Amino acid sequence: MPAAILGAPCRALGRGTPAICAACEIRDFTFCASLDDQELRSVQAIVRPVRLGALQLLFQEGDPADSVYNLVSGVIKLYKLLPDGRRQITGFVYPGDFLGIATGAGHAYNAEAVGDVSLCRFPRRRLFALFERYPKLEHRLFGIATDELTAAQDQMLLLGRKTAAEKLASFLCRLADRTGDGGDADDPILVPMTRGDIADYLGLTVETVSRTFGRLRKAGLVAVPDPHHVVLSDRDGLEDIAEAL
Repeated sequence: MPAAILGAPCRALGRGTPAICAACEIRDFTFCASLDDQELRSVQAIVRPVRLGALQLLFQEGDPADSVYNLVSGVIKLYKLLPDGRRQITGFVYPGDFLGIATGAGHAYNAEAVGDVSLCRFPRRRLFALFERYPKLEHRLFGIATDELTAAQDQMLLLGRKTAAEKLASFLCRLADRTGDGGDADDPILVPMTRGDIADYLGLTVETVSRTFGRLRKAGLVAVPDPHHVVLSDRDGLEDIAEAL
C-alpha cells in the first residue's frame, strides 16, 4: 500500500489569514491564489498535510480516488506499468501542481515521490462541497485540468515525433521553466529524477539518454557538474533543437 504520513488538519493560529496558508511558499501560483481570508479558512479546515520520502507511493493505479493533492515541495512522477512490466512515466509534478484529479472512482496511474515531498491533501467530497460555496475554486481547478490535457498532448508529440536530442532538449528547457532555475553556471537546473526516470518519460533507453547528454555536452550546449544538476550553456541552441529548427 502507498505509504503516507497524514497529519492533523491545518488550523489558523489566531485571527485573520490562516497562518499556514499565508506562509505557504507556493500560494501565489497554486489554486488557492485567488482566495480571500474567509475562503482560505474554509479550505484550511479540510486540508491535511502529507509527507513522503523518496520512492514512496502516494497512490497506486486502481486505488480509490477519494482525495486530490496539491504539491508543496519536491517532485512526484506519474507512471503506468505496461502488461510486460515496462514502465511509462507520463509526467512529473512540481510545486504548485495538482494531482489525483480523476474522472472515475479509481486512479488511472501511479504517483511516486522522486525525493522527499510535502503535499496538501483535500478529501474529494469535502472539496467538491466547497465548490458550491466558492465557484472560483471550481473554475480554477477546471483550468488546472485543462493545463493537464495540454501537457498530455505535448507529451504525445514528444514521444511520437521527436528525435532523442529533440526530446532531451525539450525536457531540459521545460524543466528550467517549471523549476524557475536560471540554468546557467551560477544557477544550474536541479534534476532530481534519475536517468532511468528521464528515459521512461522520453520513451528512450538509459543508454540513449546518457549518450545524448554526452552529445549535447560535446556540442557546448550543456554542462553536467554532477548527475543531478545541469547547466544550460546555450539555452537558445537547446530551444532550436527542441523545436527542430
